[in-house]
Amino acid sequence: MVLFATRARAQESERWNLYWQATSIGQYHGAFDARYSGPLSLAAHPEAEVSLTSTAFLGLRLFRDTQLYFDPEIAGGRGFSGVTGIANAPNGELPRVASATPKPYLARLYVTQDFGIGGEREQIESDVNALAGTRPMTRYSVTVGRFTVTDFFDNNRYSHDPRKQFMGWGTMYNGAWDYPADTRGYTWGWVHEFHTRRWSARYASVAMPRVANGLRFDRKIGRNRGDVVEGEARWEKSGHAGAVRVLGYVNHARAGTYAEALAMPNPDVTATRRDGTRKYGFGVSADQEIAKGVGVFGRLGRNDGKTESFAFTEIDRLGTIGVSVTGERWGRPNDTAATALTASGLSAVHAAYLARGGLDFSIGDGALRYGKEIVSETYYAAQVVKGGFVTLALQHVTNPAYNRDRGPVWIGSLRLHVEWGKR
Repeated sequence: MVLFATRARAQESERWNLYWQATSIGQYHGAFDARYSGPLSLAAHPEAEVSLTSTAFLGLRLFRDTQLYFDPEIAGGRGFSGVTGIANAPNGELPRVASATPKPYLARLYVTQDFGIGGEREQIESDVNALAGTRPMTRYSVTVGRFTVTDFFDNNRYSHDPRKQFMGWGTMYNGAWDYPADTRGYTWGWVHEFHTRRWSARYASVAMPRVANGLRFDRKIGRNRGDVVEGEARWEKSGHAGAVRVLGYVNHARAGTYAEALAMPNPDVTATRRDGTRKYGFGVSADQEIAKGVGVFGRLGRNDGKTESFAFTEIDRLGTIGVSVTGERWGRPNDTAATALTASGLSAVHAAYLARGGLDFSIGDGALRYGKEIVSETYYAAQVVKGGFVTLALQHVTNPAYNRDRGPVWIGSLRLHVEWGKR
């Protein structure tokens, strides 16, 4: 994303830069069939909701290879039924929203230090949280502060930015990765990265929320924290870039387990919480340009399925496949048309817990006739003025919250995104 900048030449070494964005997403779903509803069900009657975010991005070069980034943000709005009832929730901006009334907060505040190996350097263009100039081509980097781990992990060229690409939670990121974050999607910690021309390896250790989907962080980081590793390989064949990333994670949190909850007369996973409970999983992300302006991508994900969903969403198994096409072929190079299909699933013990009337933090119909939650999403993003984009999107949800007794649901979206600056 390239937004408003105070510097005139992207290729010159920047001492500082400043960017800004604003995004509003309006969504509507109509009435749908539902044999029953529970405490955390998607409402079966029509709903229309709107979200809003606005972010400033300030970068400052402290030394040649030391950079500081500070991103204040304002967010507000509502999701369908209080952001409940669909595991692959339809609005990717809402993980960052804790209140319907727009409120300011600190999104990012972190320092990155590069340690170069060898004398070769690569050119970096000015961008959000990126200062124009050079960085060592082969480097060991340490980042410390507040950020979202998705800034560094599970990147995908065609599906990683809900402000301009896919909006579904389990499509924009790997939904089976219960990535450590507060309600708004951010955390505190550090990231280590070893980067070369063709591959990178990363490790992060960050804070976990004190309670599932909470705003406050657990301070017992020796016992409760999130650890994630990732390896990435990049290539280019016949001028077409591609990449694959393999991710693994272990979360330690004051969380519960579904098997223990099922032993209760009235299953409640929150009553089984203990410090140091582990949740682990892995993910694969790949993208490949197959022709100029045409790319395909996919993700696979799986976690243990035994431990309480705690930080992101209730998906234990995931598969995504999609295609993205830029508008160069019809004379609109800044437009994008894309479509994706995401299938999400639960482990057997997790499904049994919901079938017995158990609740997670965002799904729970009081009963369950289990089926995979399948979400298709298609969008067209059009640049209407320089720095201004309008997106029309349509999502179709089969078995919302994995329940064959509810749905399907059609969701229409209108997204307005504004960014100012150089291209």
